[in-house]
Amino acid sequence: MIDFGIDKLALIGAVALIVIGPEKLPRVARTVGVLLGKAQRYVSQVQSEVSRSMELEELKKVKAGLEEAARDVGQSVEDRINEARDAIYTDPLADHHAQHEPTPYYSYGPPVRKNWRLKRGATPLWYKQRQGVRRQVQSGAARVARFRPGPR
Repeated sequence: MIDFGIDKLALIGAVALIVIGPEKLPRVARTVGVLLGKAQRYVSQVQSEVSRSMELEELKKVKAGLEEAARDVGQSVEDRINEARDAIYTDPLADHHAQHEPTPYYSYGPPVRKNWRLKRGATPLWYKQRQGVRRQVQSGAARVARFRPGPR
């Protein structure tokens, strides 16, 4: 801001003491200090807004550059894919591959079970009955009746 030397400050203080008087000088000095503080805060706020807007513009420029680079990379990848696709379709062995029919998918693995809901267990029925393995769905009331203690 404004740079004053010691001699200029002393001269201003002496003139203010003569003009304003010793009774009102502290109040005037306080008011001047408050106004200077407000001015400094306003200047710093303006500086921060200016720097923020400059950073925002720089970020917009960086964003535009990155978007352009991403578009270029995408285009180059798409060009490579198209080149590879053209190379595959112009393969001299393509006629050889077209003559042979591919084998069906299901012939590579075990045969498909048509009745997949049917459980094919090798455990005998008498063993399941002895162990208490559930074979059918049982309602809650039937389960309670099954395990209800009988007369003793």
